[in-house]
Amino acid sequence: MNLTGVPTQISDPINAKILAISEDKIQGFQRDPFGEIARQSDVPIDTVLLRIRAMLEAGTIRRVRQTLLATNLASGALIAWQVPQDKLDSGFNYLFQQDPFSGHVVTRSTDTATTGSNYKLWTTLKVPQGFSMQKHCEFLQKQIGAEHFRIMPAKKLFALGVGHIRRRGMEPGSKADVPAEVTDVQNITLDDREWRILTALKRELSPEEIIVDLWRARAAEAGVSLEEFYSTAEDMNRRKIIGRFSTFLEHVKPLADGDRVTKFNALFHWAVPEGREIEAGREVGRHHIMTHAYWREGGEEFKYVNVMGVAHGTDKSLVLLHKAAIDRHLESVGIPVAYTNVFWGGRSEIKPSEISPFAYADWCRAQGIAPESMKQ
Repeated sequence: MNLTGVPTQISDPINAKILAISEDKIQGFQRDPFGEIARQSDVPIDTVLLRIRAMLEAGTIRRVRQTLLATNLASGALIAWQVPQDKLDSGFNYLFQQDPFSGHVVTRSTDTATTGSNYKLWTTLKVPQGFSMQKHCEFLQKQIGAEHFRIMPAKKLFALGVGHIRRRGMEPGSKADVPAEVTDVQNITLDDREWRILTALKRELSPEEIIVDLWRARAAEAGVSLEEFYSTAEDMNRRKIIGRFSTFLEHVKPLADGDRVTKFNALFHWAVPEGREIEAGREVGRHHIMTHAYWREGGEEFKYVNVMGVAHGTDKSLVLLHKAAIDRHLESVGIPVAYTNVFWGGRSEIKPSEISPFAYADWCRAQGIAPESMKQ
């Protein structure tokens, strides 16, 4: 595949059409995901393959992979870490580089000193089934020198879909006609054969794998026929294990051409009355700007916030206009907010969290820890 002269900028009209679909519109498992991207974007399949491979090799796209609804396979939570300022960078580096189970690692700050603003390091964390998140955090606390941490598992999900390109130019207050659907968090167990297939399925694609028949080699890797691979993946899809097939862009870092997909990453906090968390989450999640929205309990450290969400943008004032529109909407539907805040993202790195219990046991042994001692 000759990539010489192939445009790789996100501003290129054809690339923008592809990315508007490929970022977060290909839901579930697809036997031919690139063909589906071509169909929905109305771009010929050969062009889709050429452009995605070129953008991946150029670093415009940082990874292409089948995502999972990992909260159904491993205990997941948002972790806020209170780390001394002189250990913030080293703690960040450790969690990103040496903990396979920490995913999004980001520093956050608030515009004014407030409750929780001393928690400057935030991570997402997945701990495979059977193992203890509390024990894992206590281990990490010692490694990074954290003074305190707060574990905030998601109780319900209301929005999950990071489509930065299609959100560019979105008007504040843009929202769906109906409240967002509620996704439950549940634990689903897999047998060894299913884990083998899932491990092959979820690994990110190399540029050479950007082809129509991409799953054949992954089926061979898992030691099953292509049809068994398909049928198992489709069964996992029905069991709500599979997320979306996605091309991931850098959130904040400048691309090779100096362009930025986004510049500001905002974590919104709302404290709503107990018993109205789902209602409020559905109203927040219906706003198109929200890439994530969920019910999490912030506790005393964060003034008992219970609805959180993430939005991105290239202009800080515009992000705040989106937040203000959501605040007005909550008021208009009669949901009182006792407290709200914005935690702005700074340094940020993202990697897929490992969720295999076999990988966790191997990691324990590599740390000199008996895997049994880390179990719940």
